[in-house]
Amino acid sequence: MPAPARPVRWVPFALCGAVLVAGLFARPLGWPSAAFAAGVLGLAGVEALDLRPASRRRGAALLAARLALLLVVARFDAGGLTGALVIVVPFAAYFTFGRRVAVALGLAGAAALAAYYAAAGGGHVPDLLMYLVGLALALAIAAVAVGEMDARAELERALLDVAALSAAQERNRLARDIHDSLGHHLTAIAVQLEKAEAFRDRDEDAARRAIADARWSARRALEEVRQSVRALRDAPLSLADLARHAGDERMRVSVEVDGDEEALDPPVRMAVYRAAQEALTNARRHGAAATVSIVADFRGGGASLVVADDGVGLPQPQRDGFGLQGMRERVRLLGGTVDIAGNDPGVTVTVRIPAPRTAA
Repeated sequence: MPAPARPVRWVPFALCGAVLVAGLFARPLGWPSAAFAAGVLGLAGVEALDLRPASRRRGAALLAARLALLLVVARFDAGGLTGALVIVVPFAAYFTFGRRVAVALGLAGAAALAAYYAAAGGGHVPDLLMYLVGLALALAIAAVAVGEMDARAELERALLDVAALSAAQERNRLARDIHDSLGHHLTAIAVQLEKAEAFRDRDEDAARRAIADARWSARRALEEVRQSVRALRDAPLSLADLARHAGDERMRVSVEVDGDEEALDPPVRMAVYRAAQEALTNARRHGAAATVSIVADFRGGGASLVVADDGVGLPQPQRDGFGLQGMRERVRLLGGTVDIAGNDPGVTVTVRIPAPRTAA
């Protein structure tokens, strides 16, 4: 990430402009005035080169250039204006070398000016005091500017972290949706096609129903893949529809729903639907269950779901696969809980999601 541009870049240019105008008015035009103006303009040029945050090596080279140009300006200064330009050195050093170096250079500049004024015959105490006041103001401005740069850089890092976290959460969400939808429907398609193959010669009506159910699962899988790719949140099918298409002669599914399923918040309804879908898939794929019961309660704005089967029970050692992990993550994001218990026989999956909080 590139470093932020230095703020308050106008300060050294303002000082150079003011000193240039005052210096040219203080003495008649001639080559000394031209040399003075060249030195001041050279300082402004150095500041233009140093608008971007510099490395320490580059900052040291620019600092040496400033000092050399200050000697030129001091040599042809007829109005005692060099002290105002000396402030530019610690001000610029603050951004590259930090506060301690800037303060040290500022005090060194005060000592150099005191020696210069003493050699010039004294009487420049007010000028030295003005330099110290200007130095304090310049360092204060630099400190505020550096603090602003640091805060901006920290904010940009935080925004990058938030963007990375959001991208990771979205990838996880899409992975859960793809697994929950495709995993369920592909399992159902495989089972229905096996059923059609088995009943092809014995019961043509059962075979046709199995193929129709497989086609429905394929169409629904395609719809849900499109929704996931487009990151849409269309309302899922009802639990009754899920039970009707998931059940067959090999696994009978019953459903009992209290409350208005369509009145649930879309995220809650999606979480319940996906949890029931995953529980049915596991009951068929891993549990070899013959019957599954779905009992849901949507009264009060919250949701309670219990899916119980009579299959072979939980594997030992018990370990959550990706589907169960996705179920837990989806429910946890809504403040709910998932409990998975082994029965004799079968497995019971219990999901509880509290009602969303609303403003009074």
